[in-house]
Amino acid sequence: MLLTISTTHAPATDLGFLLQKHPDRCQTFELAVGKAHVFYPEASTECCTACLLLDIDPVELVRGRGNWKGGLLDQYVNDRPYVASSLMSVAIAQVFRSALSGKAPQREELVDTPLPLTARLEVLPVRGTAQTSPLELIEKLFAPLGYEIQATRHPLDEQFPEWGEGPYFTIELQHTIPLAKLLQHLYVLIPVFDNKKHYYIGSDEVDKLLTKGESWLADHPERATITRRYLTKRHSLVRQALARLVEEEATETDDDLTETPPSAETITPAEERELSLHDQRLGAVLAAIRSTGARRVLDLGCGEGKLLRELLADSQFTEILGMDVSVRALEIAHRRLKLDRLPDRQRDRIRLIHGALTYRDARLANFDAAALVEVIEHLDPPRLAALERVVFEHARPRAVVLTTPNREYNTMWESLPAGQMRHSDHRFEWTREEFETWARQLATRFGYQVRFLPVGPAEPEIGAPSQMAIFEWEGGESSSSVPLEIGDGN
Repeated sequence: MLLTISTTHAPATDLGFLLQKHPDRCQTFELAVGKAHVFYPEASTECCTACLLLDIDPVELVRGRGNWKGGLLDQYVNDRPYVASSLMSVAIAQVFRSALSGKAPQREELVDTPLPLTARLEVLPVRGTAQTSPLELIEKLFAPLGYEIQATRHPLDEQFPEWGEGPYFTIELQHTIPLAKLLQHLYVLIPVFDNKKHYYIGSDEVDKLLTKGESWLADHPERATITRRYLTKRHSLVRQALARLVEEEATETDDDLTETPPSAETITPAEERELSLHDQRLGAVLAAIRSTGARRVLDLGCGEGKLLRELLADSQFTEILGMDVSVRALEIAHRRLKLDRLPDRQRDRIRLIHGALTYRDARLANFDAAALVEVIEHLDPPRLAALERVVFEHARPRAVVLTTPNREYNTMWESLPAGQMRHSDHRFEWTREEFETWARQLATRFGYQVRFLPVGPAEPEIGAPSQMAIFEWEGGESSSSVPLEIGDGN
């Protein structure tokens, strides 16, 4: 089985640095059931092609640990040595491990750079369903990821055309995309098309799937099909994986309904794309924090780190701390911020910590500003009172920027039943009057001034989808002068 990856990026030989395989060498790697060879039939500054060729021992494949009784791999004569299957995914993970993880020490600037890439698989078994033909399955899985697809189907035997067409295709994919993304797509989807794996599927496969699919699988329209076939219909694992995908998707935004409101104004072509409400919210929060002159910033309830990423990109902010109650969300933030690959100077500016906003925490002291973006509505009222004291009395940053949904705007969604909240985890949603009354009482109680801004396109009678309060402390000293106690949630 053969996988080729080509690029016309200038210089094209950068592909060798990204794969960490030298174009002038032919290298061989031992696998559990055979060997993998890497070589470059073409390596010039204009075009470079890398080949991954698998030489599988069918006898070792049947006798090895990876086979199961009663299946195809109990047969010495089978198609495994000749087709791109889960064996190819294992080879990609072992031979191109660094490239798959997005690491290239000698070309770090290219890791996240979209490159013109062409991948060719000789050959890929594609097993459709009663409802979906193999060609339709190829289109459904690759097209949403942005690939241009050329698929050629092969007959079972060219000498006996009456035997009909087989499930085997030569597939060529073209896309301008980071190399790591291409490898991650291939790693996950190759065994999905085949709907078979040569090894036992355990719970660790869920982590592999979510790690390789973290930046794209949750948004894929066929994520359920991909998950089910990748995990070979192990129903308990499929349910676990889909539940975690939903959890990760929820950490990206508090409510999907508010991301693209039907009444949103169209952004002018000069701005290149329509901003989602989530993008507008982050932009408004970032602008508000920047306007306070803050340099040390807290992101309380940071989720998967989208605001942290914006803060990190702004040199005004010298110290950034993200805190969340969800360990899973912090793990996602760590990966998406690529903290392991940041230069030391950048890495020293940011920290992620696990903690709850209902308990006083000395780590929250000495910051100029704090952001709470769509956080308070997830707390029951008694616990909201604890958050008020933790943030405004004990941590006491000089400025607090806080957003929450505007309940009045819910009428703009016909799909949202009257009286229902935008997200199943919301404990309340306030009108503009309720929010402003609460915020003014809070400001008076703790010595802050407060002003309000709408977030998103505003309607004359019902306001904007989200509402923002900007609190600024009237005291003259920094928060470092305020003594803290730890462990008391009152």
